[in-house]
Amino acid sequence: MAERSMNPSTNGHSAVHHDLKPRIVIWEMTQACQLACVHCRAHAQPERDPRELSTAEACRVIDEIAGFGNTLFVMTGGDPMERTDLLTLVRYAVRQGLTTAFSPSATEKVTVEKLRDLKRGGLHRVALSLDAPDEAGHDAFRGVAGSYRRTLEIARMLREIGLPLQIGTTVTTANVDRLRELAEQAGALGAILWNVFFLVPTGRAQASLMIRPQRCEEALHQLVEISKRARFAMKTTEAPHYRRVVAEMIQDRPRAQSNINDAKGFVFLSHTGEVFPSGFLPISAGNVRYHSLAEIYQFSSLFRSLRNPDQFKGKCGKCEYRHLCGGSRARAYAVTGDPLESDPLCAYQPAAILDPAASPHA
Repeated sequence: MAERSMNPSTNGHSAVHHDLKPRIVIWEMTQACQLACVHCRAHAQPERDPRELSTAEACRVIDEIAGFGNTLFVMTGGDPMERTDLLTLVRYAVRQGLTTAFSPSATEKVTVEKLRDLKRGGLHRVALSLDAPDEAGHDAFRGVAGSYRRTLEIARMLREIGLPLQIGTTVTTANVDRLRELAEQAGALGAILWNVFFLVPTGRAQASLMIRPQRCEEALHQLVEISKRARFAMKTTEAPHYRRVVAEMIQDRPRAQSNINDAKGFVFLSHTGEVFPSGFLPISAGNVRYHSLAEIYQFSSLFRSLRNPDQFKGKCGKCEYRHLCGGSRARAYAVTGDPLESDPLCAYQPAAILDPAASPHA
């Protein structure tokens, strides 16, 4: 599904914080991957797609991303190790001044030698996935035996060569009761950041894997408690209501993370150049082969609507936390077909609903 309107003259409100440039750009370098993860949003496949952005096209986009300034650039997939030009592109991105990270699959393609080359090329961080604190649970989720052990091996390699490690965990019905164990393992592996994803039923991910709203609320409270003692930083992905829980539980603490959300300080670039508000929200706002990334991000009517919480529907549109949180636009789309609808994973009842006299725009 594509959305193409990008005429700046049609939208008159002045640019604010996240309107001008993204803080985070995720590039799906390829959809090729040797794993078969049950939640894969990319429908990853064994072979590369011939329509992928070429090295030259990728360098042109990297030039534009560098022009945003102070942007985190993450190379993901599929598995970035499936691209033979990975090192070339990492070196190029670093030379252009980008803080650059990548997220490989835990396969034999990741070796100490390749990681050393990437570190010498200037790579800033490596993100690995850990979805259960034991071999049986993780391998079942990733669809390949040995994935858990390989993840631990790669983590040891990273410690050996001094490359920072980030751990990503996707919360599902299978592991929501093991968050404390997962946090302990992330710490034991030396992670500097634990990124906790809350599942969006898109790609191969089935809605049956999604936890219930009240269980989500309990999990978010547990994550705040974990964060008080953790030796690493924490953030959530597709669970922006974590920020509301932090604000409720720790009122004197600085905001847990900035109010980046789908299309709001964040943009996802597909392997074929399509520009999405999130990797989990598959509505294209344009393609970098035909439009500049800045033009799409700033002026696409899709992106602009997602950056305006006052346009949200249902309880998200009435919520007093809509500017801090805003709900997962990707999950709203996956479940209802409308990215402006309420996030179905949120259990919170806004004051304007509990008290109909309250203003939804307080």
